[in-house]
Amino acid sequence: MTYDTLIRQALIIDGGNTPGYLADVGVRNGRIETIGDLSAARAMHDVDATGYVLAPGFVDVHTHDDTVVIRHPQMLPKLSQGVTTVIVGNCGISASPVSLRGNPPDPMNLLGDAEAFAYPRFIDYRAAVERAHPAVNVAALIGHTALRSNHMDDLYRTATAHEIAAMRMQLQESLDAGALGLSTGLAYASAFNADTDEVLQLSEELTAYGAVYATHLRSEFEPVLDAMDEAFLIGRHARAPVIISHLKCAGAGNWGRSPHLLASLEAAAKTHPVGCDCYPYAASSSTLDLKQVTDAFRITITWSTPHPEMGGRDLQDIAAEWGVALMDAARRLQPAGAVYYGMDEADVRRILAHPLSMVGSDGLPEDPFPHPRLWGAFPRVLGHFSRDVGLFPLHTAVHKMTGLSAARFGLAERGEIREGHWADLVLFDPQRVRDIADFKAPQRAAEGIEGVWVNGVLSYSEGQANGQRAGRFLARNGDLRRGFSPL
Repeated sequence: MTYDTLIRQALIIDGGNTPGYLADVGVRNGRIETIGDLSAARAMHDVDATGYVLAPGFVDVHTHDDTVVIRHPQMLPKLSQGVTTVIVGNCGISASPVSLRGNPPDPMNLLGDAEAFAYPRFIDYRAAVERAHPAVNVAALIGHTALRSNHMDDLYRTATAHEIAAMRMQLQESLDAGALGLSTGLAYASAFNADTDEVLQLSEELTAYGAVYATHLRSEFEPVLDAMDEAFLIGRHARAPVIISHLKCAGAGNWGRSPHLLASLEAAAKTHPVGCDCYPYAASSSTLDLKQVTDAFRITITWSTPHPEMGGRDLQDIAAEWGVALMDAARRLQPAGAVYYGMDEADVRRILAHPLSMVGSDGLPEDPFPHPRLWGAFPRVLGHFSRDVGLFPLHTAVHKMTGLSAARFGLAERGEIREGHWADLVLFDPQRVRDIADFKAPQRAAEGIEGVWVNGVLSYSEGQANGQRAGRFLARNGDLRRGFSPL
């Protein structure tokens, strides 16, 4: 028996939240063909994995890689940390379907400038991904704010019946073309004034497809429990699974409330499919939002259109240098991006450890001084939180980044090491794996990632991408409600 690739004597952690076992894995034609004792077999590429862990490729369920997978398809920030699939279109912002009438509104500008939005239909975006041959697989949500920008002349009000009907038609067309579902970013000014009824009506398009509703809540600050109730109401109305994006307790006055948030999530999960994603850091990153400007915690500017020289500097220092109040400095910097050190580590750990939570990076690839999660989120879970802190065993860490994520988003035959599944695989050193990117030097590849295979093709090894780009566009596969299990 001859395989394309044979990975020998790895500790296989298969993504199913069970302890690992030693075995060989034979790959042929992009799929895992055999798992077991293959000592007598041969292969074109033979890998001695003694002392290493072989896991399913990580699924980054929360990204803003929508346009980068086309414009920079090597995807080194994700490939270098073992990510083999990215979910794009989060927080209500997506690259398609979009027809701009000028510059992209905030926060759609996180995806690039106007030239990056070249996909008036979702099928156009899907075709562009397929032509680009990115190094990772791509699956996509449809952004509520993107739909609003197509059909509304004023984003600071709720939509009319005519505008909602037009948005529903575009959403339906996108779901027909393989989109995963709808995402909202109701905290952002460009969607905050959309009333609940607007989203309820849009969400009705999800029902027939078994598609998912993912939401950046209307508030992650003091009203967060009310915002969660709104999300659950929308999900129940549409009979659509609900994924709360980057669940957190934002703002110093909100610290310590994670048990209440998780209790709300658990209560909803008893009668409806719900879950959340989170990133393994106590700092967030987005555009510079005047509503979040405060002296209660540190804020670092990551980019500024009128003052690019201020990227990487703290807002408080900028204000002091200019001799103005914090809010005045923030206004002068806009449009801009920021890192907000606005969470408590204990809350981050509780949410990350919860059985209903998945891992997503929420990295911003267009940011010239990005949050380190763009390069380090997944190794940080493996190294810092699992190995060093002992927050959960390694097989649970892997499950939160693979099997659980693939099931929630209906990524068929992915997310677990099983015979017949696609060979999205990552080989890592469990003693050495760690994130190197930090807030001072955020664009650094992780240590301990020994090999990454995408659809059976070795794409990253020995700390380098090898130029292979074997990723595919992954269309929604079946009813996503089946991917949610009760606690």
